[in-house]
Amino acid sequence: MRSGNRYEQGLWVFFFVALGLTSCRNKETTVVWNQGFPVIGSQSSPRAADLNGDGTDDLVLGACKNEYQSTDYGVIALDGKSGEMIWHTDSRDQVYGSATLVDVNGDSTLDVIIGGRWAYLRALNGRTGETFWNYSPPDTNDPVLKYARFNFFNSVLVPDQSGDGLRDLLIQNGGNHAAKPQSFSDRFPGVLMLMDSRTGTILAADTMPDGQESYMSPLYFEQPDGNQYIVFGSGGETASGSLYIGLLSDLKNKNLVHARAVATDTSHHGFIAPPVLADLNKDGFLDLVAISHSSRIFAVDGKTMEPLWNRHIPGTESSNSLAVGQFTGDATPDLFTVVSKGEWPNSRGSLQILLDGKDGSIAYLDSQGCAGFSSPVVYDLNGDGVEEAILSINLYDCSRGYTAVSRLEIQNRLIAIDFKRRRIIPIDQAQNMKNIFSTPWIGDLDRDGYLDIVHSQFFSPNYDLLVFLGMQIKRISTSIRYKQPAKWGGYMGSNGDGIYRDQGSVVNSQ
Repeated sequence: MRSGNRYEQGLWVFFFVALGLTSCRNKETTVVWNQGFPVIGSQSSPRAADLNGDGTDDLVLGACKNEYQSTDYGVIALDGKSGEMIWHTDSRDQVYGSATLVDVNGDSTLDVIIGGRWAYLRALNGRTGETFWNYSPPDTNDPVLKYARFNFFNSVLVPDQSGDGLRDLLIQNGGNHAAKPQSFSDRFPGVLMLMDSRTGTILAADTMPDGQESYMSPLYFEQPDGNQYIVFGSGGETASGSLYIGLLSDLKNKNLVHARAVATDTSHHGFIAPPVLADLNKDGFLDLVAISHSSRIFAVDGKTMEPLWNRHIPGTESSNSLAVGQFTGDATPDLFTVVSKGEWPNSRGSLQILLDGKDGSIAYLDSQGCAGFSSPVVYDLNGDGVEEAILSINLYDCSRGYTAVSRLEIQNRLIAIDFKRRRIIPIDQAQNMKNIFSTPWIGDLDRDGYLDIVHSQFFSPNYDLLVFLGMQIKRISTSIRYKQPAKWGGYMGSNGDGIYRDQGSVVNSQ
């Protein structure tokens, strides 16, 4: 539905006045559609692809009821033009992963591979939602595969390993969420897996070198030296862990013990958020930047595997991924993220932190809203050569934590941060709505040359922030010229692979 709300129109006017764009606007900014869904929510972030062949990209994301509840709407695909449902499919628990898009059946339409709790992993026909394959935990005493029965995280594509001409999957399974907090019982080593994307067959698998659990989505990349690298991490919210770089061949040979630990967090926290890859020192090699759950940020030289710099944000925790962009005005990519004050589940607010990519120094620090796990996206909204970060924040009494017995009064806001002028610019807001998990998507859905923003908000009249009671997904069509593709336009980047590709990059990841 189109927005005719006077308040929303006023908000758009404020947004574009703040950006300094009103004098050159030749297109009205509108909410093209706002699609509501009762009962369900989402911990997933949208991906975009033209699923119905009409020339406009559509949206696909995981959905859910509350934990341990099944639903007919475990994965949903929405028409990019209208917001109407194209298809949906069921799940027995929460599908929190974001989709990997690959043409499984060769019909020239991208298909969907997506994972979630309790070993949910399916390949779905992009046009119809029908299941190509559905992962089932192996009935085996194999020392590795016996542990591959827990949660699946985001997958990334790797070169064809099965010989069928189709790129295959690198994916992590782990994290027994039935284990009690602060307990070391019933915690099992994470399993890194190489899978045939056409059939779901396990091609190779191995456990974490340190035997720890894992919640981190892995990465794959190629360097100018011709090597094919993988990045993966271990540890959790209360268990120490390490960040590893190895060769794809290490996994194929089931020898992850050969991988190198390039960073370790010994403070009873591991690596949960996906790391990012960007060329920080301009030597043509992708460098690695990761943040641990204790908000220790490590930058690692991709050529030498030695530290570039590190930074610690004391008194905070992080399950949020980093966003990469040109924020400080020089040629080096910079890093922006959000961390939570205090300890889960009693987090008491959030910090927005910009790190200069050259040395890790803090170039911007603010405290907008309360804790959440939605990650930022990036675009140069006003064309001044310095990019802005777009992120979702929640405004409520942060001192209450995530669960409380008192009534929750909350407002969700989508904002842009103008780092050059150090301003917060509101884009959208809704009362009695929250967004704890879902990262926005930005790009040009209908290829009209203007920026589109897609974001999710979740109905929240309840005292518990983690309860899902319905959601809405909005497509905002802006009057911002889409002069170049967004380099960081979704969760784990525009391609969902954690790689920042600037104009001078010589690295090809796939």
